[in-house]
Amino acid sequence: MPAPMVTTPIEHLARARQSFIGLSRARRELIVAGLAFAVGLLAMPFLIWVGGNRVLGPYTHGDNPKGGPWALFADYVVGLAHGSAVFWVVALGPLALLTLIRGFFALLRLVPPLRRY
Repeated sequence: MPAPMVTTPIEHLARARQSFIGLSRARRELIVAGLAFAVGLLAMPFLIWVGGNRVLGPYTHGDNPKGGPWALFADYVVGLAHGSAVFWVVALGPLALLTLIRGFFALLRLVPPLRRY
C-alpha cells in the first residue's frame, strides 16, 4: 500500500494560485474586490479599535467603561445600517485604496521611461 501523499502549505498555495489564475479576469476582479470589501466590513473596525485603544485609551460604550472591540463593532454595524457616510467610508476604504494603487501602477505603465543622454 503506497504512503499517503502529504502536501505542504506551499503546495496548497501553489494549487490555489493556479486555480485563481485559471479563472476569467472578471471573476478574479470580483474575488479581489469582494475580499477588499470583506476586509473593510470585518477587519477595519478591529484595526481601528487596536489603534485607538493604544493611542486614545479604552473604548467606552455609553455607561460601560469597558466597551471593548465588540462594542465598537456593534456601533459600526449600526452606523452602516443607518447609512452613515463615515461608516461606509471605513467599509469601502480598503477597496478604494486598492483601486487607487492599481490606478497609480496603470499610469506608471503609460509613462515612457526616462532616457539618459
